[in-house]
Amino acid sequence: MIYLIPTVLEESATETILPYILESVKNCQCIFAENERTARRFFKTMCKEIVIDDYEWFTIHKSETELINTFKQKISKGNNIAIISEAGCPGVADPGQILVAIAQEMNSTIKPLVGPSSILLALMASGMNGQQFEFIGYLPIDNGERNKAIAAMEISSQKKNSTQIFIETPYRNNQLIEQLLKVCKPATKLCIAAELTGVNEFIKTKSIADWRKEKTDFHKKPVIFLLYAGI
Repeated sequence: MIYLIPTVLEESATETILPYILESVKNCQCIFAENERTARRFFKTMCKEIVIDDYEWFTIHKSETELINTFKQKISKGNNIAIISEAGCPGVADPGQILVAIAQEMNSTIKPLVGPSSILLALMASGMNGQQFEFIGYLPIDNGERNKAIAAMEISSQKKNSTQIFIETPYRNNQLIEQLLKVCKPATKLCIAAELTGVNEFIKTKSIADWRKEKTDFHKKPVIFLLYAGI
């Protein structure tokens, strides 16, 4: 069995994790984690009695042959395996997707568990179109290419009547917002969802024209951006 273990978006938001998730972890022998240190701390926070070193630990990297072979061996041995992201749900904007794909190819039983997803939480609270939406991921780093990507998203949103969802490295949030306000049309809607599930959670949807009147500072904060230029 392959368990997809969701984890907290904010370290203090342990109430967002259901008890059955920890019970599933206890059924496992191997843990493949995006960040082993974060995962170990998360398990200890949820259950002080858990013996972390009873598990075999493996760190998920992009597509290293050695890791993939190890994963296949553990499946072949009949081990119960936990896959855990650094934050949120594994397999969603997360390198664990590679292992899940392998598990599917090997006809393993995969058990996705309910937990917080920053992408879906932001979409739920944005008031934007939840019937048609696309997750773009990271935009290009180069300013010129990023401007083109922003313009393309706005056009796509308008044509498809869809919500465009994207992210940025936290230390570049302010620069991205500045570019969005320059490139996008005044009537286009922008939602900024920051520090989701945390005590300083912030979720606001405004037109670009209204955001231009605001002073914002989201430097080094985890943020999900949503753009809507539809009907």
